[in-house]
Amino acid sequence: MYLDKFKNYLEAEKKYSILTVNAYTKDLEEFKDFLESTGTSLNKNIEYTFIRNWIVFLSKNKISPNSINRKVSSLKAYFKFLVNIKEIKKSPLRNHTSLRTKSKVVNPLNETEMKEVFELFKTSEKELTRDSIIIDILYSTGLRRAELINLKKSDIYFDDQVMKVLGKRNKERLVPMLPGLVKKLKLYTKNIKEDSFLLQSKNGNKISPSTIYRVVNKYLRSISTKTKISPHVLRHTFATHILNNGADINSIKEILGHKSLASTQIYTKIKIPTIVNDYMKNHPRQKK
Repeated sequence: MYLDKFKNYLEAEKKYSILTVNAYTKDLEEFKDFLESTGTSLNKNIEYTFIRNWIVFLSKNKISPNSINRKVSSLKAYFKFLVNIKEIKKSPLRNHTSLRTKSKVVNPLNETEMKEVFELFKTSEKELTRDSIIIDILYSTGLRRAELINLKKSDIYFDDQVMKVLGKRNKERLVPMLPGLVKKLKLYTKNIKEDSFLLQSKNGNKISPSTIYRVVNKYLRSISTKTKISPHVLRHTFATHILNNGADINSIKEILGHKSLASTQIYTKIKIPTIVNDYMKNHPRQKK
């Protein structure tokens, strides 16, 4: 009923990305289809009973609790929007409790594995290839795949050794670069125009998400037997390694562009083995 207005609100006011807006819209369309299949329409007087029936329907169709929670989150945002524009007084989801889910921890690569990855680019011909730049930026800065894809040469501030990154909700942040990466990018971008994308396809267009995935998968698979390999694994690897080497968690939060510290604290769970090892080695009673 108010789907178009809601979509405009997400784009214009919340500044959500096209992918996020499309995901919200798709979830609402699915709920609308479900209601229509039961003889109801998506209107502002929807009761929680209908939403609960949808959750049961999704669960019976083997949709994971994580996916169901995400879909319900889209509904929450929609009904909250209706409350804000005073179309309804209360959201039907105000007392809803999310389904229990298993916490997912992405296993990062260890430092030895990352050294082996960079050994693959040791020759002078390979060091400045697009593949090498992709791996280096993802591991050196912890950028998300979408952030890397949208990076332009003009976003690289060589003298200050930082890059300007457009993150989620169109929030800009400055991400530091290692001197080695700065040197490599200076050479790599020598023939790239200032306003051009840093990473391009063979046709000169912006590189695709699938290309980034294929590159990461190709090189990481050659040195690791981990079942899950993706650009996001390199983001986790970056955060875990600098945390394990003494970086402050608040600094990591700013570099990664996390909205809250809670998102960054997942890396402290990964660090637990290191903490336990230090504890066992250094506690006076254990030393005895």
